[in-house]
Amino acid sequence: MWTQVISASVQGDSHKRTNKECQDSLKSHIIDDIAILAAADGHGSDSCPHSRTGAEVAVETFCDILNQYIHDYSNDYDALISLLNREGETTIARAIDNEWKHRIDGLHKTNNREMPLTDDGDIDHARIWRLYGTTLLGLVITPLFYFAFQLGDGDIILLHENSSDYAVQGDKLLGTETHSLCHIDAWKKAIANVRRHPEEYTPYAFMLSTDGFANSYPSEAEFLQTCVDYYSAIREHGANTVESNLGNWLDETSASGSGDDITVLFALPLSPL
Repeated sequence: MWTQVISASVQGDSHKRTNKECQDSLKSHIIDDIAILAAADGHGSDSCPHSRTGAEVAVETFCDILNQYIHDYSNDYDALISLLNREGETTIARAIDNEWKHRIDGLHKTNNREMPLTDDGDIDHARIWRLYGTTLLGLVITPLFYFAFQLGDGDIILLHENSSDYAVQGDKLLGTETHSLCHIDAWKKAIANVRRHPEEYTPYAFMLSTDGFANSYPSEAEFLQTCVDYYSAIREHGANTVESNLGNWLDETSASGSGDDITVLFALPLSPL
């Protein structure tokens, strides 16, 4: 049902001025009529010098793990819905958290980077993970349901013709603070949501965006209206036209707004818009 994904990721205007690379990463994977999408926002602070890599590992980890669940339950979506609903914020969140940290440990060692030690002389894995700190947004869309996953800031939006709403309601922390995969027991801060699609089809789509997008608007209402405006543009002008301009539009948004990196993905339905 959702077989087309359009996306763009741009370096923030403030990052261009300081020659700091984009810390965001994105990935989408389509298998027949199933779409898996992920976006991550590396923290980019002095204490997280490898957060771009952390974001890349985060989106790969989400797509790999959820792809495996879909493969394992390919003949029983009802059982998969039950599992995701029951364990999306526990078993699955922990699997994503553990696998991300396992891959980060491996990359850190492979790149021959300094191994920090605890007072007891053991490898200080917590200090290693902090070097790669990142958030994570993930979405799985099947013909029967969608599964939205969030750890940290950013937004996953359900788009209708004239309205938009959150597919999962993430925690809104004050200032620049956010939950992060680099934290110990990060999975405990994950938020997930599973919903069946309505029986009667009405056109709608999904949008994932890192926090640089929402932070570029003066209010939540204006941000949500902008999401609707993008969907209207896709419906009016076509996905290819919007995708060809998306990077330039996001550059302008960052320059006039947050100055931060911005990543946006849209998952669009197979049925006519």
